[in-house]
Amino acid sequence: MKKRLLKNMEWWIVVWSIALCIIGLIALFSATSETGHSEFNKQILWIMVSLCIMIVVMIIDYNFLVQISPILYGISIIALIAVLFTEPTNGATSWFEIGDFKLQPAELAKVCVIIFLAFIIAKIQERGKEEINKPLKLLIVLSAVLLPLILIILQPDYGTAAAYIISTAIILFATGINKKYIIVTLLVIAIILPIVYLWILPPHAKTRIQVFLNPESDPRGSGYNILQSKLAIGAGELIGMGILKGNQTQLGYLYPKTTDFIFSVIGEEMGFVISSTVIILNVLIVTRSIYIAKTAKDDTGSYIASGIAGIFLFHMLENIGMTMGLLPITGVPLLFVSYGGTSMITSFICVGVLLSISSRRQKTIFVK
Repeated sequence: MKKRLLKNMEWWIVVWSIALCIIGLIALFSATSETGHSEFNKQILWIMVSLCIMIVVMIIDYNFLVQISPILYGISIIALIAVLFTEPTNGATSWFEIGDFKLQPAELAKVCVIIFLAFIIAKIQERGKEEINKPLKLLIVLSAVLLPLILIILQPDYGTAAAYIISTAIILFATGINKKYIIVTLLVIAIILPIVYLWILPPHAKTRIQVFLNPESDPRGSGYNILQSKLAIGAGELIGMGILKGNQTQLGYLYPKTTDFIFSVIGEEMGFVISSTVIILNVLIVTRSIYIAKTAKDDTGSYIASGIAGIFLFHMLENIGMTMGLLPITGVPLLFVSYGGTSMITSFICVGVLLSISSRRQKTIFVK
């Protein structure tokens, strides 16, 4: 039995994730050369801890996680409420400070919310897959996401909130939701976005959007980071300027270069070849996650894997997109690459859940 489980596991996801970690460590080593490599040393520790946690999660049957998901969801909500009463860091109340370690509950809550959504949808669809298209049932599902979403927006952390939205959308798509809901949602978004921009978004969020549209309008102020990021990526050309030799990286023009703009460091010092490798590895992880969703033994596993694929997809597109000036800056990390303990642990928990699902698959059960 154990041999069959190990044989069915999608081990390539682990290989690709570790490859991203190695590239991230090289970039982090260079980016922290002036600060004694403290973040580099911590990142090695977080990777080791995360791998251990991944193994534990991998061994656990994901159906057990689904059964206790209401408890995990409740703990997540309590943590998201409690973090609002902490001291702000960079204008946001997103972290619990435990010594030198900062815990971001919104990151860990991603997995809990995805598993809880799968639990709710599976319960709703016990009477038939079309049950999810009943307005009241769909409202129950959306309410489960709306509560943590509001709490995260209150921090405020719009980037992480967007990750929840994308992940939920992909899960609902996997359930075979009626296309009329998709069309209505798109129309509502088109109507609400201008209202949100004009009367709800705080000034700093509006500034980020304005800078995204025209960074040259304030090259020494709000547009500074994105312009330096684009310069760094462009300067790397094919094979990069070399480790510890990037102008923007080593002269302090990139900020924060260990988290939000770590891809810029890679682009400048390692060039197009390694930057493309990072993108390819992320795409491989996303596509393999979708494959696991398609081949899961039950709908619950499919929905969980679909949600995790959504997380990986959003972080890849948003982080790389913002460093290249294609998307607004939101502070979303590049998973497995950016510095951060909570992000690394959450990423490998997701990998562990995917391994658990893939190891127990028997046949394809997926809504087309």
